[in-house]
Amino acid sequence: MELIDIGANLTHDSFDHDRGAVMARAREAGVVQMVVTGASREHSPMALELARAHPGELFATAGVHPHHASEYTAECDAEIRALHVHPEVVAVGECGLDYFRDFSPRPAQRRAFEMQLQIAVETGKPLFLHQRDAHADFMAVMRNFQGRLGPAVVHCFTGTREELYDYLDQDWHVGITGWLCDERRGRHLRGFVRDIPADRLMVETDAPYLLPRTLEPMPKDRRNEPMFLPHIVEELARDRGEEVAVTAANATATTRAFFRLPAVE
Repeated sequence: MELIDIGANLTHDSFDHDRGAVMARAREAGVVQMVVTGASREHSPMALELARAHPGELFATAGVHPHHASEYTAECDAEIRALHVHPEVVAVGECGLDYFRDFSPRPAQRRAFEMQLQIAVETGKPLFLHQRDAHADFMAVMRNFQGRLGPAVVHCFTGTREELYDYLDQDWHVGITGWLCDERRGRHLRGFVRDIPADRLMVETDAPYLLPRTLEPMPKDRRNEPMFLPHIVEELARDRGEEVAVTAANATATTRAFFRLPAVE
């Protein structure tokens, strides 16, 4: 079983002491490639640096998460654009809207989102999107760019059935994480993940966040790692009524096509 983690925050400081071991454990678990999330002015260059150090295995996104939208100045925009010159950067983002936390003012979030969508228009690269508690505004901003954008994935999907259908109606992709394994918050997802077409479904850990609550035994440090991606896929396959190997193979093929990743040699 070969898997690709489309959302691993490997630049997070919790990995600073054992990043190489984390990658080795992922390989042993069958995670053959990872897309390292670039979600801020500070961490997007770090994601590229990691990808360049591990060609063919790690790739990067470059963008600014809505939490950090206040830092999205003209200078920041120029820095993000410069990162997208590099072929290792395979998607624009993480970008979008987050009204759950509101760490940045909503007007600043929308402005940063629109500026990054413009980068996607100009580069033709796929979008790595974030949306939480902001669905109506998120859809409105995306509609303003309709017909000009390439592929898009709404990563770490946690929303409603209606939101899912809105995304699928736009032919967007959906990323499923260990949120599915959370009996407190993710139970609703189990009822409709089977509605996601195989050619629109991708999988991710969002490590070090969102440790699957159904893991046994639980790691003592409560840190999520890419090596736990097979566990998420097993749960996802069960909810979709599929063999694990089928879910895994389809997700990997979909991911390779979406990000234009090379096959593993």
